[in-house]
Amino acid sequence: MIESEYDDRESRKVERLITTAKFRYRAFIEEITASSSRNIDKNTIGRLSSCDFISQKQNILITGSTGVGKSFIATAIGYKACTMGYKVMYFSINKLFSRLKMAKADGSYLKEIDRIEKQDLIILDDFGLQSLDNLKRQDFMEIIEDRHGKRSTIIASQLPVSAWHEVIAEQTIADAILDRMVHNSLRIDLKAESMRRKKADQKIS
Repeated sequence: MIESEYDDRESRKVERLITTAKFRYRAFIEEITASSSRNIDKNTIGRLSSCDFISQKQNILITGSTGVGKSFIATAIGYKACTMGYKVMYFSINKLFSRLKMAKADGSYLKEIDRIEKQDLIILDDFGLQSLDNLKRQDFMEIIEDRHGKRSTIIASQLPVSAWHEVIAEQTIADAILDRMVHNSLRIDLKAESMRRKKADQKIS
C-alpha cells in the first residue's frame, strides 16, 4: 500500500513536470530512429536517454534541415528528463522573445528570467529563423549567461552552428554566446530526408 501510494505520487509529479514544460507534443526517446544515414546512432540515443548531460551541466545543439526530426529529438529528451524528476521548459524561441517583451511591459521580466534560470533544462526550438535585433540579443545573452556552467540548454536549429554568428548579428555578443554554448556541448547534426515527408509517403503507400 505504501509502495502504491509512492508510485502514484511519483506519477503525479512527472505529469506535473510535463504539463509545466509546455511541450508542443508528446515524444519519446524510444521512438527516435537511429541510423548512419541520419547521423545519429544507438550510442548517442543511449547517452541522451540517461540524461547524464544534465547533471554534467552540458548543452545539446541539434541542427539539420527542415523536417529531419530536430524538434522531436529535443522534445523526447525533455520528456525523458521530466520522468527522471528534472524541471524542464520548452520554448519556440520567437515566442519566448515575444513573451519576454510582454514581461518587460508588465514588470514581470525579472521574475520570468529567474524562472527560466532555475529550470534544470530549457529547450529553445527553431533558433535562427530570424536574425536577432538588439533587444532579443540582450535577452538571449542574459539567458545563456545565467545558465552557463549551472544548467543545461538544448538548442534546435535549421542552421549549422557556423552560421549562428550571422543570426545573432553582433560579433562581440555572438562570440560570448557561442563560447558559452558550444564549449562542453553535445552536437547532433541530423542528415537525410525529411522525416515528415517520409511518414507522409508511407501513409500514401
